[in-house]
Amino acid sequence: MKEAQLLVYSHKTTPRLQYIFKLLLSDIIGVEFKIINNKTEFQDSKLPKLTYCEHAFGDELFIFATRLLFEKGIVDQEVNVFDWKNMPVFFGTHPKYEIPFDLFSASFYLVSRYEEYLPHIKDEHLRFSPQQSLAHQKGFLNKPLINIWCKELKQQLKAKYPALLFKEKQYKFISTFDIDSAYAYKEKGITRQFGAFSSSLLKLDFDKIIERLKVLTGLERDPYDTYEWQLELKEKYHLKQIYFFLLGNYGEFDKNISIEGSIKFQSLIKSIADNAEVGIHPSYASNGDKNQIQKEIKRLSKVVKREITKSRQHFLKLTFPETFRNLIEMDVQEDYSLGYASETGFRASICSPFYFYDLDLDTTTQLKLIPFMLMDGTLKDYLGLTPEEAINRSKLLIDEVKNVNGIFVSLWHNHSINDKGDWAGWKNVYEEIVAYAYCK
Repeated sequence: MKEAQLLVYSHKTTPRLQYIFKLLLSDIIGVEFKIINNKTEFQDSKLPKLTYCEHAFGDELFIFATRLLFEKGIVDQEVNVFDWKNMPVFFGTHPKYEIPFDLFSASFYLVSRYEEYLPHIKDEHLRFSPQQSLAHQKGFLNKPLINIWCKELKQQLKAKYPALLFKEKQYKFISTFDIDSAYAYKEKGITRQFGAFSSSLLKLDFDKIIERLKVLTGLERDPYDTYEWQLELKEKYHLKQIYFFLLGNYGEFDKNISIEGSIKFQSLIKSIADNAEVGIHPSYASNGDKNQIQKEIKRLSKVVKREITKSRQHFLKLTFPETFRNLIEMDVQEDYSLGYASETGFRASICSPFYFYDLDLDTTTQLKLIPFMLMDGTLKDYLGLTPEEAINRSKLLIDEVKNVNGIFVSLWHNHSINDKGDWAGWKNVYEEIVAYAYCK
């Protein structure tokens, strides 16, 4: 007879412990569990068991508990990475144990983004750079390490308790787009059109002048208008697509069309919302400004006539915990910002959705974070890859996610698949990635 529940003993239950055990055991491994602090009850139970403290009681699966999940506040942690079963691990305990490191504390350290709360040097956009991360420094940025650890933990639980029930997880693919600039030339207004013409003239860029004139006179499609082709791929591969619209005020890093001044832009958003999910792309200028975020959410909500519950930060600007606290206050339920601009991979070392844990308050929030693994600009601009190299790197990431039945999320822009200029050949890159990543 199959046993439905795993009994977990810990000498103490804390918010951190409850959070990470739910994520790893329930959400990723798919096993029901119950945490108890009563030694006698634990020892007398006939259920499959896992002990998380400083010593085992019998032959149950045992993981030595280090301090992190029982601490309060944020302090420097001693992190020494070593190899176990061809996996990098840390918070080592003793090699005599079946699992010789504190898997739960190590996972919590990574998924909570503990290191991003500690003092660090920010980049030009005030972001945490991947080069400062443990994952980059120790060479596991391109691996969903938490999921890999969980796969090993699941195998050990199955071997020790063959009757234990597991809810199997399925690999998924989500294709996401950031609409930073809906059109290259159209709907820009007289002032911006004149400025762009003047700039092209000063640079003697006559090809751009001619292209702009052809688009504005209706002789050519706007090069950023790739939406019909995106819809064709959605239908061909049965994709789940999410679009994030930048609707901030015009500024140095926020250059989309004004939604209030363009009926055509509003119609585009409505059309996309009929076929895909939509979310807000909080502007560069809105970072840290709750009032501005609220205005942008209201603009999108007014057009699509529904609540806006999804977001991704423009320029991937994240500050822990303020960015996510602001989104929670705006009733955002899902955020897709967790990734790096300059590197591919797994910022939180995970390819499963998880709830944001506010380390300052030591509490689990209701904001679900869905990490992405690669961005078009990362592949071409930051890493300088050729289209063929970009496809190969992307396939390696997809394989990593498929191997642990995670969720692969890609980030593209409407302009990067126009197959023109610097992006010539990248339309095919996107379709190759989609074809390899989609769920058959």
